[in-house]
Amino acid sequence: MTPHPSRLILALMLVGTILSGPGLNAQVARPQRPTGSIEVNGIAAKVNGRVITKNQVSFMLAPVYAQLATQFPRRGPQFEAKFKEAKANVIQELIDRQIILDEFKQLGATIRPNLIDEEIKRQIRELYNGDEVKFREELKRSRLTMDGYRDMTREKMVVQAMRAKQFADAPPPLPNEIQKEYDEIKGTLRDVSKDVITFQKIFIPAADPQNPQATADTQLAIAEDLAKQLADGKDFTELAKANSKDAYAESGGLQDNVARPDLSAEFAAIIFDAKVGTIIGPLLDPQGFTLVKPIKIELGAAPSLDNKVREMVEDRVRRKKTSEQYERWISSKRKRAMIDIRV
Repeated sequence: MTPHPSRLILALMLVGTILSGPGLNAQVARPQRPTGSIEVNGIAAKVNGRVITKNQVSFMLAPVYAQLATQFPRRGPQFEAKFKEAKANVIQELIDRQIILDEFKQLGATIRPNLIDEEIKRQIRELYNGDEVKFREELKRSRLTMDGYRDMTREKMVVQAMRAKQFADAPPPLPNEIQKEYDEIKGTLRDVSKDVITFQKIFIPAADPQNPQATADTQLAIAEDLAKQLADGKDFTELAKANSKDAYAESGGLQDNVARPDLSAEFAAIIFDAKVGTIIGPLLDPQGFTLVKPIKIELGAAPSLDNKVREMVEDRVRRKKTSEQYERWISSKRKRAMIDIRV
């Protein structure tokens, strides 16, 4: 298991096919690329004649899908509901971008290239644990070029700039509002590559060489039974020694001071957000199922409230203050736009 290098992310060529794949046995195996005829870059939606592609939607959904697939090994209604909500939010975000881009073009404004570069670096750091190789692999899976992704990032920044311009006359944030907002979000501003965790784990492989009759379903059932025993108060260390099938079993599944970049993105996102001492899982691993108990979590330091951070925090406060006003504004734009959603 490991959270950024998205080993679980499927080749998301067609957004609509993600939820209708084969059963659990196939889901545990490493995903295969589609064979035969595929839709290279289908249309997800159109806004005033401008196309939003399925590949754009797929790429934005990839980290969400990877984390949900890890968290819900059996998929099921909760997985489907959360993924459906995420998909709808992504499509709406892309639609709103296109609407606002039209107005931005009329102003003749531009976004400086160096700001786009900084934003892409931030996204790689936060979504892919700073691993640019994994980031580019995901671009390739979603059939997006780097230039295409730069365009998506520029469009996102245009939306932010236009929103700020639209409400430039909003009352300036008060010092106590800035401090409160900073205190609430400073953890999300940290360099997550400096996060470190100590945890115990129990690993149950999807296939058992000693039991040819074992399937991914029966192995998951074993992991679920162990989760129940842990919930009933059984000792994690003893259960790990008796049942875990990895190199850490003899030490009770203990892994000490593991840096976040050494874990996959989706796995890290789950366990670093958990409370110390709680039992997490079973989580879907590329080779099986895992139960985790965080022992100690040390997060990277948050940046100080310097000028650059303060400007960003002030912008967040303004957006909160004007959120209702903005929603009325964008809703009026949506009503006048020609929108055709196809997924």
